[in-house]
Amino acid sequence: MTRPLVLELLALPKAVPEARRAVREHLNRPCPEIQLCVSELLTNVITHVGEGTPVTLRLTHGHDGCARVEVTDPDAHTWLIARRPDAGEEMGRGLLLITAVARRWGVDRHPRGKTVWCEVGGAAADPETLEVPRAPRRPHSDICVARSDLFTTTNGEGTP
Repeated sequence: MTRPLVLELLALPKAVPEARRAVREHLNRPCPEIQLCVSELLTNVITHVGEGTPVTLRLTHGHDGCARVEVTDPDAHTWLIARRPDAGEEMGRGLLLITAVARRWGVDRHPRGKTVWCEVGGAAADPETLEVPRAPRRPHSDICVARSDLFTTTNGEGTP
């Protein structure tokens, strides 16, 4: 099992490719699904919480070969709600991409903010794992998404 990766950084556009590169170097192999999740979770913080927000990115590995990507930010009130963007809208599909590549994902609230996480299984997650069957999605935290809906964040009161 690979050791955990923990990065303390500011949610800035330039941090996104740097974090993807750090994840790939940490795993010492191509990991496009994990890098996609890192990009989307960091971009959500930049877009919906604010550029320059301090975040913690964690990459951990389970015994089943599953990689868990977590991004923690200090804003527990920016929350996820279902939305259906028009075909011409440029935003609103990042969490749909995560839903497509992750075994499951969700949000944990805590006194210091929230952690948005996703779990990606398979050989890309751990070099010693050849194949991990897709597990059924099941609740794990405050929110665990098991549908292919499109989501966005709100101010915690139900309004974007």
